[in-house]
Amino acid sequence: MDFSDRHVVVTGGTGALGIAVVGALIEAGAICHVPWHTEAEAEHFPHRGHRQVVLVGNTDLSDEAGVARLFDGISRLWASIHLAGGFAMAPVGETGKSALMRQLEMNLVTCFLCCRAAVNRMKLGGEGGRIVNVAARAALEWRSGTGMAAYTASKAGVAALTVALSEEVAKDDILVNAVAPSIMDTPANRRAMPNAGYSTWPKVEEVARTILFLASPDNRVTRGGIVPVYGKA
Repeated sequence: MDFSDRHVVVTGGTGALGIAVVGALIEAGAICHVPWHTEAEAEHFPHRGHRQVVLVGNTDLSDEAGVARLFDGISRLWASIHLAGGFAMAPVGETGKSALMRQLEMNLVTCFLCCRAAVNRMKLGGEGGRIVNVAARAALEWRSGTGMAAYTASKAGVAALTVALSEEVAKDDILVNAVAPSIMDTPANRRAMPNAGYSTWPKVEEVARTILFLASPDNRVTRGGIVPVYGKA
């Protein structure tokens, strides 16, 4: 997959999956625009200082002005990959409105605002583009969302947004898809579940390869897909 000189936004690019995605994009020749929200994220980002990486600091992706600042500086946007989000477990009876709204803000609102900005940028360029969102297994298999209903609802919203938007912008040669991971093999997930069977979990590098295809010029026909990336989990 050749991304030579193509500009790609990667939100959540400083996280475990984001680092794998940005690394693969760099190898494929892309110029990556990666927002960060805290200094610690930027300081520990292994691709910091790479000539193909543009870090955009103090970016709040749930704020329209912050999202606009991220996208407005990119004259020819090819792809926008939205990995930013958050997770929380709690039964409904222990989930207040503020906790629900936080999940919606972190997952659905950030994705919606970035999709909107990406679509407007791509339409200005007139060359089409690709958008890849991140849903979750629970967004497809609602019963698996027991104990984390707020998170499940927010990610189901991302899935619905992806499919609806894909229909809306197909005429502009903008193909919109999402991946739906199960639990991924990350240091944080291993710490949270020290007795789990890690060998069945998909690796972030494997999920990154699926994302790269969906975001690439090689993807000419796939749109409106919520692609499971479960591995053996």
